Amino acid sequence: MTIVRLLAAISTGLLIFFGLPANAEKPSLTVYTYASFVSDWGPGPLIEPAFETQCQCDLKFVGVEDGAALLGRLKLEGSRSSADVIVGLDTSLVAEARQTGLLDTHGLDLGTIDFALTWSDPDFIPYDFGYFGFVYDSDQLATPPKSLRALVNDPEGPSIIIQDPRTSTPGLGLLLWVRKIFGEEDTAAWRALSPRIVTVTKGWSEAYGLFLEGEAPMVLSYTTSPAYHRHVENSDRYRVAMFEEGHYQQVEVAARLAHSAQPELAGEFLRFLLSDQVQTILPTSNWMLPTVRTQQALPPAFHEDEIPNTALTFEPTEVSAQRKHWIKRWLTALAQ
Repeated sequence: MTIVRLLAAISTGLLIFFGLPANAEKPSLTVYTYASFVSDWGPGPLIEPAFETQCQCDLKFVGVEDGAALLGRLKLEGSRSSADVIVGLDTSLVAEARQTGLLDTHGLDLGTIDFALTWSDPDFIPYDFGYFGFVYDSDQLATPPKSLRALVNDPEGPSIIIQDPRTSTPGLGLLLWVRKIFGEEDTAAWRALSPRIVTVTKGWSEAYGLFLEGEAPMVLSYTTSPAYHRHVENSDRYRVAMFEEGHYQQVEVAARLAHSAQPELAGEFLRFLLSDQVQTILPTSNWMLPTVRTQQALPPAFHEDEIPNTALTFEPTEVSAQRKHWIKRWLTALAQ
């Protein structure tokens, strides 16, 4: 017997002795999320190696355009989906996602976590949050509107880029924001705003890219978006118009799927999202606010006056019941 064969035999014998297969493979965990989460500048590339070191597993991210598209894919694939965890739905979609019957309870003791917001849910864990806002180019727009009503009702106001509420969570957020402020007058509000909507994109990335290319002086984004430009580009050119009525709040959530072949690993990943290791990187990778209080302060690029005093929300069950109806009103208004 050659030395190579002898060593191989010894190795195989040891593996069998300790109860391990000779060709053991790492367990694999598949996470569905949105495209910007797994982009080169997003948190995905930072989270992946950190979690793989902890779990000794293979973490696979699958990105789709946006949160609303994420829910659509989950519905389409159903229990045939390869996903173990879904990351990137928000509070406007949780009731509808729960109704699919595809989710499993997270099993975490949330009472032991020092959340920065009020949270209690058996299925979803919140990993970051923020507020929708209109970001503007101060080189093109010297004086932004001070309220959503002012933006809508001024026929000479700035042109804007927005996202489609059928495929985009920011787009849906704006739909709910308008509904919250205008109520039954939402159709009239959309008609008034329509002439100044340059385009409606499928998702956030496309809309923000067009904005940066100068296609419009304002774009629907987040009140935390200017922090990116200050932190990364050392630029104060792009700012957010803070509205006196308040801003619609978005809480992004994650959940594990009932059909997952790795339920314990999926639960471990949800716990990892709430760890200081992840929460401290989210502000400068996902450009949102951490949901868990940590010992690390927000970077200086995040300004206190860009965190709204008034958070606007609807109950998730109301959004689930009314979403299609409100979207139909939006489509009718923009078609006129």
